[in-house]
Amino acid sequence: MLIANQETFGPVAPIFSFEIEEEVVKKANNTDYGLAAYIFTENLSRSVRVSEALEYGMVGINDTVVSQVEGSFGGIKESGIGREGGPDCLDDFLEMKLITTIIRD
Repeated sequence: MLIANQETFGPVAPIFSFEIEEEVVKKANNTDYGLAAYIFTENLSRSVRVSEALEYGMVGINDTVVSQVEGSFGGIKESGIGREGGPDCLDDFLEMKLITTIIRD
């Protein structure tokens, strides 16, 4: 199916059933794209496990609104590099430097 292998934008909600959690995570990560993924579950442990295993820049758990003004927006893989919005949006434009100083009398 094209929807399982392309970055589809629009009001589309493909739903895949699964038997083994690792199987569905592997299928979800088997794409060149990684903007957003969504998990609907009543199991808190599963939501943490799966959201950490998914290779996506944003993950919504029981929520379809992953863009928040407080959070950074962006994907990984072919879905983009860098973030916009949120406190981390400038990180990709900055070079970090550590400077240590010892002053001796």
